[in-house]
Amino acid sequence: MAAPTVVILAAGQGTRMRSKLPKMLHELCGRPLVAWPIAAALQAGAAKVVVVDSPANALAEHLPAAVTRVVQPQADGTGGAVRAAAPAIDPGAPVLVLPGDVPLVTAELLAELLAGHAGRGAAATMATMVLEDPAGYGRVVRDPEGGVQRVVETKAGGDATADELAIAEVNTAIFAFDGAALLAALEGLRDDNAQGELYLPDVLPSLRAAGHAVAAHRIDPVYALGVNDRAQLAVVRAIAQARIHDHHGRAGVTIVDPASTLVDAGVTLGPDTVVEPSSYLRGATTAGAGCRIGPLTTLIDTRLGEEVTVPHSYLVGCEVRDGATVGPFAYLRPGALLREGSKAGTFVEIKNSDIGARAKVPHLSYIGDADVGEGTNLGAATITANYDGTSKHRTTIGAGVRTGVDTTLVAPVTLGDEAYTAANSAITKDVPPGALGVARERQVNLEGYADRKRRGAD
Repeated sequence: MAAPTVVILAAGQGTRMRSKLPKMLHELCGRPLVAWPIAAALQAGAAKVVVVDSPANALAEHLPAAVTRVVQPQADGTGGAVRAAAPAIDPGAPVLVLPGDVPLVTAELLAELLAGHAGRGAAATMATMVLEDPAGYGRVVRDPEGGVQRVVETKAGGDATADELAIAEVNTAIFAFDGAALLAALEGLRDDNAQGELYLPDVLPSLRAAGHAVAAHRIDPVYALGVNDRAQLAVVRAIAQARIHDHHGRAGVTIVDPASTLVDAGVTLGPDTVVEPSSYLRGATTAGAGCRIGPLTTLIDTRLGEEVTVPHSYLVGCEVRDGATVGPFAYLRPGALLREGSKAGTFVEIKNSDIGARAKVPHLSYIGDADVGEGTNLGAATITANYDGTSKHRTTIGAGVRTGVDTTLVAPVTLGDEAYTAANSAITKDVPPGALGVARERQVNLEGYADRKRRGAD
């Protein structure tokens, strides 16, 4: 069987989301809604994925390069949407059609639908589901042999009879078609219905009239759960998140409290990594084997090596290599790199800096725009003053350096290898290798000051 063309209908405005953001771009576990069926289609081996967009071009900048985008000129229904995609459809291959707001559809489901479609020798196969409350869904009317005769729409003012409304089997809006048969049937679509729209299911009677078989493939309703408002988005998010947790759990990751833990779809975690409660792993975050993340840690687009420990901290756009430790209460900003075995401790903020192997920034420090050498130890309250009010400047700290507590390094400045700074120094000039930099006023003790102060008060 030839690889399919997959057409994803994503031109709807999603007004029930009550948002300036188009529905298809609302985020679900780190991906826009429309990205979920796209990913399923690509994983199922689609030869081509075609996304139908609206004239507003809402999706133009959000689709993968492998996806073909077409525009539905006017909002004239699902049939009109597939008509807009017709020039991109290969008549010699099967075609899958699905909505853009069914993020729980999987590659396995699409493969099963295609296999069932091919096995039945049908021109069209509709994925159907049975619901206890089918209100609002198009009812599937079958013929005496069990084939699909037609779909009756049930929107307000629709065309369904009382008997048809009693049918519990409904249209999921997921279809498999023979490409050539679909293209021919699209030509005959008419909008003579209560809604004045071109309904894709209306091609089914045309296909039957042309002598083709139309089959049904019943699926679990969870795969077809759609998103029309934010309440439904929350329902779908819970299911998608549970799937992500399950995937990581089966791959050797411990998520201690799934109910309080968020892990985006694009996150990868190595075996024996433990994610403690109330941790959020977002974007393109990766962690190697044996890490311990959390509790109360957020990682966004962050790379952790192996055996990294990160409790109670916030990391974004940074890299922490093997054996390093972060936190608690640390903030690593974009461009921060902690090399092997290094440490960013309590109440430490690091930005756009390279912290050398086994170097330590133990506590209460800000390191920005700096290069810190191997084995260096920066004392408490070490600050790189990297901004002069106009430009950022870089600080270079060599290997084996020891800064005293409350040291301010006024960039641009360099500390050579094995240099020292005295406590409470404001270093404005380079410190040579092995030297001690002292930049503070000498202490003066005024004897009898307390007595003079009391006498003055009297």
